[in-house]
Amino acid sequence: MEFTGRGADLERLTHQLRLVADGAAATRGQAVIMSGRRRVGKSRLVQEFCDRSGLPYVVFQATRGRNPAAERADFAAALAQSALPGADLVAGLQAGDWNQALRALALAVPDSTPSIAVIDEVPWLVEQDPEFEGALQTVWDRHLSAKPVLLVLVGSDMSVMEALQTYGRPFFGRGTKMTVRPLHLGDVQAMTGLGAADAVDALLITGGFPEIVQSWRPGTPRTAFLREAFATPLSPLLVAGELSLLGEFPEASHSRAVLEAVGSGERTFSSIAAHTGGAHPLPSGTLSPLLGTLLTKRVLAADLPLSTKADTKNKRYRIADPYLRFWLAFVDRALPLIERGRGDLALERFERSWSAWRGRAVEPVVRASLLRLLPDDAWARTEAVGGWWNRQNNPEVDLVGADREPVATQVHFVGSVKWFDTHPFGRHEYDALVRDASAVPGAGPATPLVAVSRSGFTRGLPLAARWGPEDLVRAWHG
Repeated sequence: MEFTGRGADLERLTHQLRLVADGAAATRGQAVIMSGRRRVGKSRLVQEFCDRSGLPYVVFQATRGRNPAAERADFAAALAQSALPGADLVAGLQAGDWNQALRALALAVPDSTPSIAVIDEVPWLVEQDPEFEGALQTVWDRHLSAKPVLLVLVGSDMSVMEALQTYGRPFFGRGTKMTVRPLHLGDVQAMTGLGAADAVDALLITGGFPEIVQSWRPGTPRTAFLREAFATPLSPLLVAGELSLLGEFPEASHSRAVLEAVGSGERTFSSIAAHTGGAHPLPSGTLSPLLGTLLTKRVLAADLPLSTKADTKNKRYRIADPYLRFWLAFVDRALPLIERGRGDLALERFERSWSAWRGRAVEPVVRASLLRLLPDDAWARTEAVGGWWNRQNNPEVDLVGADREPVATQVHFVGSVKWFDTHPFGRHEYDALVRDASAVPGAGPATPLVAVSRSGFTRGLPLAARWGPEDLVRAWHG
């Protein structure tokens, strides 16, 4: 399948390789610690990078739960079968530990010309053998860092990959951090061939997951794409979510139940506890560490109200992974229907809920896009874009622009997001924004009002700024 998008990610890797080739860094060898959500396209990205480089390379992918001795044997076999100049020197190697296995890598890579070594799913190696990290640090310091090699360590468990870089861990300070994120809105539009507004819908449905975006035939309307995807339980749109979840969260686990609660629309601690606990709310002592783990793994995100007043207890939780957000809301419950051949019923249920769900799901996309457009000439000091709400969610303000977060010293604007198919942002929406803006701490009568609308604006509204779908897409092409 043709590789598209990822220009910025490829350029980051190319820059690190350039440092190796030019000998322009403190050590000849360079290490990149690459993390990203499962199935976001990390392995495909590094393979494409290796192929485009034209250099000798080796790619080794670990297997979860494997016997460490068998894993080392496969690692040695991957070295011996690679195009590295010293591959024949390590043929038949039987490494008794990871120190020996990684020293074989140092032996296989050339001394004077650049090469690339990729170790994929590093968290599984750390899980299998507690000595792996120490061996990696020792061999890097004594052998690999002195050679012109780019070592790319890849992993899907965000918490483990971040821990590799923390003070006190063996590999601390030795690698450059790189996070692979889903395809952005600009890439999704380019790959689907849709107009700006429909491309936003495509992003909300696919989450920017490459394998799903590539299954969206260019120019296909949303309903036609979903009808095709719901026709078979093996379509990428349906399969990727279950594989992603099962990779980390078994169906019967409390973590899975928490994700399903948030995915169904529960946003506060108390409502998640009530939804997850069954007859009785899940105890705080159980739910708090679960939420902490999911936040650390970057599966959940926690938002705080943005204003000049601190409010650290009024958190709102959401699924951070945009595709998983869609999958939990629509696909998870539709799978039994689809497996019975009733994708038509699944599509009907989707259409009934889509507009309301989309209205909230688009808000993080809007805020991220505005952060790429700002600061600009009109908002030269705006460095944070969030929302504001009180404990009763009445009012709930979609957009707050400020100089910093989570507690601003100055609110620069207050705004509203209306994402209707045909209804423009009009006088009614403007009057509601005027009323709600007065509740935001730090905002006053002179605070500029802004709006984002899918379907345009009624003439004559005294808005300080207005943005539409084309502006959101433009943010990602800059």
